[in-house]
This record gives sequence, structure tokens and C-alpha cells, in this order.
Amino acid sequence: MSTDHLWAALAEVQDPEMPVNLVDLGVIYDVREHRGAVEVDLTFTAMGCPASDFILEDVRERLLREADVNEVRVNIVWDPPWTAARMTQNGRDALEAWGLAV
Repeated sequence: MSTDHLWAALAEVQDPEMPVNLVDLGVIYDVREHRGAVEVDLTFTAMGCPASDFILEDVRERLLREADVNEVRVNIVWDPPWTAARMTQNGRDALEAWGLAV
């Protein structure tokens, strides 16, 4: 089953500290779905991210709004470490529009 709709839903979740969504920021590493249970591998741009609880809740809340999703598990992963190279071009453009260099 395709997870494209789940990736699209996650692209609606904005980073609370930067004007870019989590997918374009490159912090979503993988999304898997099996019988209504979704598992997300996610990292943060830095350890001790002050917005981590908000991000985790926003991810869960957004995915649970999908019709076929009844459970969400988020795995925080640190390997491979996040770097700006993981960002999409859209993410880079959004940050540059706000005057942030990447």
C-alpha cells in the first residue's frame, strides 16, 4: 500500500521554530503503515530540541486525522544524523525567503 498520502499529511506539519514543514526540512526519515497502524521514523535538527514535544504531538495529531489511521508510533532516530543536506529544495527556498542561509 502506498504511503504517499501519509507523506502528504506530514508535509502539512510545520516546524514550530522555522518556516518549513517537516518533510521539506528532512527530519522525517520513513513512514510505514500496516492495517491502520502508522510508524514514523523522525529525527530532530539538534539533540535537546526545545520544540520536540510539540513536533511529536503535531505528527501524531495530523496522521490520526487520516481516515485509515487509528494508531501512530513515532520512533526518534539519530542515525543518520540530520544535516542541511537532507532538506528538499522547497525547504531551502522557504528558509532563504526568511533570510536564513542553508
